[in-house]
Amino acid sequence: MFQLKIFIELTRLNRPIGIMLLFWPCSWGLAYAYSIDKNFSQFLYFLLLFFLGSVLMRSAGCIVNDIVDRDIDKKVQRTKNRALASNLISVKLSLIYTALLCCLAFLILIQFNKLTIFLGLASMILAFSYPFMKRITYWPQLFLGLTFNWGIIMAYAAVNNNISVEIVLLYASAIFWTLGYDTIYGTQDIVDDEIIGIKSTSIKFRNNIKLFLSCCYFASSLLIVFLFYNNFDLNLSSLLMITYILSLMYQIIIFKKDNPKKCLKIFKLNSYSGLCLFLGIYLIN
Repeated sequence: MFQLKIFIELTRLNRPIGIMLLFWPCSWGLAYAYSIDKNFSQFLYFLLLFFLGSVLMRSAGCIVNDIVDRDIDKKVQRTKNRALASNLISVKLSLIYTALLCCLAFLILIQFNKLTIFLGLASMILAFSYPFMKRITYWPQLFLGLTFNWGIIMAYAAVNNNISVEIVLLYASAIFWTLGYDTIYGTQDIVDDEIIGIKSTSIKFRNNIKLFLSCCYFASSLLIVFLFYNNFDLNLSSLLMITYILSLMYQIIIFKKDNPKKCLKIFKLNSYSGLCLFLGIYLIN
């Protein structure tokens, strides 16, 4: 029972927000592909596979991140009690868990076509190099955006066996979305990160964070409007897409960089933002 508790904490299964932020972009890609190819049974099946894949890969990514950051986490108030940082589990056992999770994820991946399998394997490079980015650049949030939203491309390719310009634009929109919400998340650790030398957009733009967030969320919203302007009308789909945009504006309005609890609360709101956009794209036509 104790080991199970450690495993749950290590993989953040007790904090599903990360799973949903990884899954929603996958669902956007599937929903967009579904608006072209109306195969509902395949849509539901792929949605389930991508959700399970999100659970497994997010769990594996958390373990790898904690292995890489275990010495840093000891120095940060918010992370000092994590399993690896507090020596509740060994690196060796953590790597075994990671390997098992990746094997399960691979079993899901091979249910798709060859292009999707290739894209999935390519994403491993992004996923397992991300933890090192905060050491070398002030833009780890951008790298997270590239990584966390790769599922958009994969999901579309799983249905259509190709990659379109439109799906790349949706991917770009999601990158700006992630750049915004992860900057909000990183604001919680600005003081500790500066002391130990960790880089982030939260630190880089600490004096103009609201302006930076506004630019990120505006870019995300603009790309959504550009992609779907032909579908904007008095319908539920348009209302949900507008709700997505308004939810981003609301985050900026209530954001306070000196209030870590509020930053975390705002960050978690993005799961609802992702849901609104998923439903909005799904209900097209």
